[in-house]
Amino acid sequence: MAAGPKTAARSAAAALPAVKGMNDILPAQVVRKERLPDSGLWLWFEQVVREVLGAYGYQYLLTPVVEPTALFVRGLGEVTDIVEKEMYSWRDAMNGDELTLRPEATAGIVRAMIEHNALYNGPLRLWTLGAMFRHERPQKGRYRQFHQLDVEALGLPGPDVDAEIILLARRLWQGLGLVEGRHVRLELNSLGQSHERAAHRAALVAHFEAHADRLDADARRRLHSNPLRILDSKNAAMQPVIDAAPKLMDFLGRESLAHFDAVRAALDAVRLEYRVNPRLVRGMDYYNLTVFEWVTDQLGSQGTVCGGGRYDGLFEQLGGKPTPAIGFGLGIERLLLLMQELKLPLPDAAPMAYAVIPDAAALPRALVLLEALRSQRVSVQMHAAGPEGQGSMKAQFRRADASGARFALVFGADELAHGMVAIKPLRDADGGAQRLRPLADPAAWAHELRTA
Repeated sequence: MAAGPKTAARSAAAALPAVKGMNDILPAQVVRKERLPDSGLWLWFEQVVREVLGAYGYQYLLTPVVEPTALFVRGLGEVTDIVEKEMYSWRDAMNGDELTLRPEATAGIVRAMIEHNALYNGPLRLWTLGAMFRHERPQKGRYRQFHQLDVEALGLPGPDVDAEIILLARRLWQGLGLVEGRHVRLELNSLGQSHERAAHRAALVAHFEAHADRLDADARRRLHSNPLRILDSKNAAMQPVIDAAPKLMDFLGRESLAHFDAVRAALDAVRLEYRVNPRLVRGMDYYNLTVFEWVTDQLGSQGTVCGGGRYDGLFEQLGGKPTPAIGFGLGIERLLLLMQELKLPLPDAAPMAYAVIPDAAALPRALVLLEALRSQRVSVQMHAAGPEGQGSMKAQFRRADASGARFALVFGADELAHGMVAIKPLRDADGGAQRLRPLADPAAWAHELRTA
């Protein structure tokens, strides 16, 4: 039976939720169904990132979120989980191009460097931050749209820059209040060069073929396409076979070992603790030599908060000239979730003060003072009239408290008659009596609010 007009109207007005696994980042005051980082925390993270990356001389860039599908197939490898199962790909209806929402940032950055001949004048240190997309089952700390910080050093072949980029990550932890060794720890490995990996791969395949009856279906599928990924399996029943597998380190030649030793020596010199993990591999095919992960025990199975390494062959693989490169990616949602789990002291995005304006007639004088305070780097949220006017003093103070502000600036009739504004502390930590300050000279007392 056809729907009547009332049913159709109700259907048309139904609320539309966000796509599952793609989340809104909301202000702290907004109630959320699940615990996600609020927008104030997000902005603070970006500020720390800008300061740290600037201290190391890294420059910002942006690349499109949509790239040719072939970029990721060639760059990441056809038999990686990302390309096989996780990419959002489609054929463009206008011209038939095969397109993909980027699942990671490195391939797009390399594409941009090749397309614009960006390394013509020498090496570059770059960073970007933005949304990535992977079609997988959403879970805590793992989403279909997630955001990633990506840091890259391009055109520099030496172990010194490998150490630098790892130290950069450590300084980021320090800026965020994470303690190296307690909250996050470094794991390190070398994947050597392609011919060394080929010899190791042959030995690895032979080992797993000899124990094929003990491999699960996923490992058997990967055996001849990407056997290194079997080493990363979390299947407890397979661990004895994995533990007995040939180690890549035993296949590394003199130059690869020297590079790895130099990286370790640099980290030792600055007393950065790490663990050499001979089973550490990365999910993409393009890595060589140094690989690393910063891991935590606080997030269950989602223990990696930052990972990266060298990818000296990727430029050539994507049609460019041979170019040494190293970088890392950091999942922002997962990192901020870790900070919340650890209950670290986090910044407050609330305004310093809230302006209580009992009478609309006081608004012109209030606006003049508020603009002057903002010029003095005092953040103030002004009470704005609702449909029924200014509202009672009691209602305005409720709004002031809900804003998270530490002080209320009260523009009462008595205060204004004497050319003053009242400053009332709203938080126990800012205890003390209400005091009066002159409207005519906010520069003289703005410091009092900033440093309270």
